[in-house]
Amino acid sequence: MITRRQTLTLSLGAAAGIGLARFGVAPALAQAKPAIALPPLGYPNEALEPHIDATTMMIHHDRHHAAYVNALNGLVEKYPDLATKAPAQIMADPAQIPEAVRQAVRNNLGGHYNHSFFWELMTPGGAKAPGGDLRLAIDAAFGTLETLQDKVNAAGLSRFGSGWAWLVVGKDKKLDIMSTPNQDTPLETGAKPVLGVDVWEHAYYLKYQNKRADYLKGWWNVVNWDKAAENFAKAKG
Repeated sequence: MITRRQTLTLSLGAAAGIGLARFGVAPALAQAKPAIALPPLGYPNEALEPHIDATTMMIHHDRHHAAYVNALNGLVEKYPDLATKAPAQIMADPAQIPEAVRQAVRNNLGGHYNHSFFWELMTPGGAKAPGGDLRLAIDAAFGTLETLQDKVNAAGLSRFGSGWAWLVVGKDKKLDIMSTPNQDTPLETGAKPVLGVDVWEHAYYLKYQNKRADYLKGWWNVVNWDKAAENFAKAKG
């Protein structure tokens, strides 16, 4: 038996569906998924402790990264390529972005690309050092893994304000180290990232306060070297 309240609810729902149909919108699309989604971490917030704490991971992923994604979905109508092109394709040539939305897209798509890359570069219980072709390339370019780590750390420490430190494959197909400000990526320089570490304060301040050097030192304990090797193979290819 249908109550009066249920009858009213059904009637309102039907009316809403008719109203949407009049405007060429199917009722099923009223709650359509956003064009750009926040990728999952792939591991629990606490998985990288003690080097990166659970609260930092939650805030960093669920709030900071989510804010970039939300902003991008707000920009899709003005710049539809956001929903159809790969972020790397857009960020490799920011000049293609209409000037009216260029800076907003650079900031937010850069933030989305960088963070999506960053989450996959960390893992609990991973290998302590790279192997295979990546290790051979590191030894050839820097002499030792420790020298590479020191140089990446130096790039992160010398970045004034917010930004990133990167190990990249340059246009010459050789390993190099660079730093980018804010949410800029190496892609627009023609370089392809292998490793990237976030040195915005929100990445470390709850645990390390102003001690960015300690954060960078600890970060190497959670690097996903298997993913870095995969990135290297793609960059070289």
